Amino acid sequence: MLKIGDLAPQFVLKDQNEKEHSLSELIGKKVLLSFHPLAWTGICTDQMKMVDSHYDEFTALNTTAFGVSIDTTFSKKAWAESMEIKKLSLLSDFWPHGKLACDLGIFREKNGFSERANIIIDETGKIIFLKVYPIKLLPDINEVLGFLKQR
Repeated sequence: MLKIGDLAPQFVLKDQNEKEHSLSELIGKKVLLSFHPLAWTGICTDQMKMVDSHYDEFTALNTTAFGVSIDTTFSKKAWAESMEIKKLSLLSDFWPHGKLACDLGIFREKNGFSERANIIIDETGKIIFLKVYPIKLLPDINEVLGFLKQR
């Protein structure tokens, strides 16, 4: 697993609307990658709705927030619509299957999906926050926002 201070791996991933997002385009901003194991599950739904509901706070803290999982863009689009996600981009780490999660060291090979994790990358591309949560635990969004407010 990568650790705090390591350079984050470069990525180009599509969101639920087929728009590509790359880390290299976000230099100068902090990036939150909120990994959830699978769409259409209860805790993952709560996690993404929570991030979306705080999206403007992230923006005010010069942070671009993303939800990330191994689900396809088509599944993510239907899921986002069902949750009424308005601002949050849900990135698909589908193909190559789980590559970003693997590069970060948070891919659960046995299960075929990522850990539940929040990773913050600073304006220069370095990891400044990395926390893996128990798979059945909803991450505390205030922990992430509090960390960003102190940076």
